[in-house]
Amino acid sequence: MGLFTKDTSPLAGVDAVLADLDGVVYAGAGAVPHAVESLNRAAAEGRRLGYITNNASRTDAAVAAHLRELGLTTRPEDVVTSPQAAMRLLAERIPAGSTVLVVGGEGLTTEVEKAGFVVTRSAEDGPAAVVQGFAPDVAWVHLAEAAFALATPEEEGGIPWIATNTDWTIPQARGIAPGNGTLVSAVHTAVGRLATVAGKPETPIFHEAVARFGARHPLFIGDRLDTDIAGAQAAGIDSVLVLTGIDRPKHILAAPASSRPTYLLVDLRELFEPYPPTRTQGDTTTVRAASVRIDGADLRVIETGDRPIDLLRASAAAIWASGRQIFGFRVPELLYADPFRGA
Repeated sequence: MGLFTKDTSPLAGVDAVLADLDGVVYAGAGAVPHAVESLNRAAAEGRRLGYITNNASRTDAAVAAHLRELGLTTRPEDVVTSPQAAMRLLAERIPAGSTVLVVGGEGLTTEVEKAGFVVTRSAEDGPAAVVQGFAPDVAWVHLAEAAFALATPEEEGGIPWIATNTDWTIPQARGIAPGNGTLVSAVHTAVGRLATVAGKPETPIFHEAVARFGARHPLFIGDRLDTDIAGAQAAGIDSVLVLTGIDRPKHILAAPASSRPTYLLVDLRELFEPYPPTRTQGDTTTVRAASVRIDGADLRVIETGDRPIDLLRASAAAIWASGRQIFGFRVPELLYADPFRGA
């Protein structure tokens, strides 16, 4: 994965399109440009649509309703959430019917109750585990209760701590806001423990989606390298990084081998276009009319081409194939430019 060598469209041979939500389908309440019509077209051509989200603040039914409002035909069972993955982990660690301290909103408490556990918000109730997920109204008092419950390390007899996800940020209509990772980090700082993570980039949430949708040749679409793309790669699923959300050109060029996408797209309309092959001759890498050359410690732009995305594809492929990290190169400022915001 990750060297952009295919010459057919990203959807060729795909039977299920699995999409992240925040930054891919919507940002806040509104749809990402071109996302809804592109996903509807993929479905009309016979592909199953499924959605994988680390956001634990809403139920699968609420997410499905939001997607229907945006124009997608979506049922609750089409949505795979990190709280659902967290319940699998809880069931492996604590007895059925146990009391669980929940830090999070309705999307998490609903899944805890559906799994047969009892919800509490207080460490004084002697919970058998703590499960933590994002909700906009999570406050200091909730984080403090989690810290009180997790004071004893698990290896010394303490209780399990499951985090639905550790996304550092979350796209909103007004910009980028702190995500669940920042809240988990606050508890970690207080107790000196690490949570077990249920959602992306861990593989259980991807395996659940593949099994639920009966996918034989799935394609996952995300906007984050460290969770979306890393998780899909670990699960053995081809992936798209779309430039409508969090990660930008500078992140792509610096991506480690564990989080490099199969395809790099400006927006989801490009799912249906032939994907340009990457051609390498000596130290020069070319995608369509864009080409770059590795010259010792310098990455030099030979031709910018007529599409900025092709220059980014060529640059990423050249750096990744070199086996060197980004800090081993002098990179022109042009390659760190971001002409894709609002494209």
